[in-house]
Amino acid sequence: MIPLGDASRRLTSAPVVTILLIAINVVVFLVELAAGDQFVTQWSVTPADIWAGHDLITILTAMFLHASWSHILGNMVFLYAFGPEIEDAMGPARFIVFYLVGGAIAMLSQVAFDPHSTVPNLGASGAIAAVMGAFIVTYPRDNIRTLLFLGFFIRVTFVSAWLLIGFWFLMQLIDVGAVANAQTGGVAYLAHVGGFVFGVVFGRLFDNSARLASQTLNTDDS
Repeated sequence: MIPLGDASRRLTSAPVVTILLIAINVVVFLVELAAGDQFVTQWSVTPADIWAGHDLITILTAMFLHASWSHILGNMVFLYAFGPEIEDAMGPARFIVFYLVGGAIAMLSQVAFDPHSTVPNLGASGAIAAVMGAFIVTYPRDNIRTLLFLGFFIRVTFVSAWLLIGFWFLMQLIDVGAVANAQTGGVAYLAHVGGFVFGVVFGRLFDNSARLASQTLNTDDS
């Protein structure tokens, strides 16, 4: 399932911060391609270094790095599917703070899980997981326009946010168990879980009640 966006709600303003974040991620990825592996390693989170108190700035920089085209494409699709509504609920200033703090908490969750690892960690997944956590507690009943793959058939359908995001989170928990048992794996699932939990717990605290009250439902699709 690939989420395409919220079909139940009209935005009260353009998602400027969400679009800006996507643009920054794309630009940084293009810099990565030009600069090579040394650039990526320099600005990624290495848990052992963070645990020792070194290179703390990478907690911020790593959330704008990606390992491949598929990595950045998948993350940006999820950010654009869930980010605009949460930005609309919080307002641009609160949303950028929420996104960055959620991403930092996600990175630190991964560091705490394996503090002596020397494998670089990178990606926006943890920050986006925080956005998804905020979405499921803010708009659990909204319908998400979703690209559904059924074997060789592809169709666009509508899935409740609580079901789609809940299923996604369940898969992260399962994968955390698998990685923990194998002591290996290329995906920082603990960062996903840490970011998501942060979003669920603190997402509503960032909401702007006046902006929420001004939102209207999309009666065409809900």
